[in-house]
Amino acid sequence: MQKAHHWYDFNALRPPGILKLVLEARLGWEYAATVAARPLLAMAPRGDGHPVLVLPGMLAGDLTTRPLRRYLKRQGYTPYAWEQGLNLGPREGVIEAMLERLKTIYLKHERPVSLIGWSLGGLYARELAKAHPEIVRSVITMGTPFTGHPKATNAWRVYQFVTGHKLDREDLHEPLRAPPPVPTTSIFSRTDGIVSWHCSLEHATEHSESIEVKASHLGMGMNPLTLYAIADRLAQPEHDWKPFDRSGVLACLYPNPYRR
Repeated sequence: MQKAHHWYDFNALRPPGILKLVLEARLGWEYAATVAARPLLAMAPRGDGHPVLVLPGMLAGDLTTRPLRRYLKRQGYTPYAWEQGLNLGPREGVIEAMLERLKTIYLKHERPVSLIGWSLGGLYARELAKAHPEIVRSVITMGTPFTGHPKATNAWRVYQFVTGHKLDREDLHEPLRAPPPVPTTSIFSRTDGIVSWHCSLEHATEHSESIEVKASHLGMGMNPLTLYAIADRLAQPEHDWKPFDRSGVLACLYPNPYRR
């Protein structure tokens, strides 16, 4: 009898092609669009002041998440940077420092913390929520490859070089597929030039969902469509979370993420 294939060996997706990779250069346009759309973005649902910890992507730092944190502050939240310099992967001490920062923020506000992670930062956010769901309100990821084949990105070689972690280890990646036990939203783009969008598609359940935006990977965290979706998700009542409502005019801006 032939041995059943593991998900890791099955249906290995390819990284995004060269055209999508070239289109990553539009990140400047995305930031400009956000500046122009500031009056409209201000009309997004307002926050209740709860704390939000924002985690950057690989080889990125708090400077890249500053536009997002500024927007969250204007919308009525209390955003926090991760304050660990460049994200060079889960090297020694990084996970412990993030856990300590999460606990410190929680104790300061005496309220659960929402976590937002960009790309690799989203993996951190999901795992932090799994470790301490009692102090995490919700998780939002942007272009985060938590499922599919781990080499279906244009950054896997960089990841291996920076972290020293070999991506041919099933035990390292299989646990990442399960969503956290808190409301979880995966924001992704089918035109992502770094991560295959299939790797960011979260199953729709009673507390998890996917939202598709038209964005690049490098500009996703400063894209106006992403910012509006994040504001809408964070504004959900703490114990009355509902999936993103893309009816009406929003259906034109946010396609059905589960279409074929």
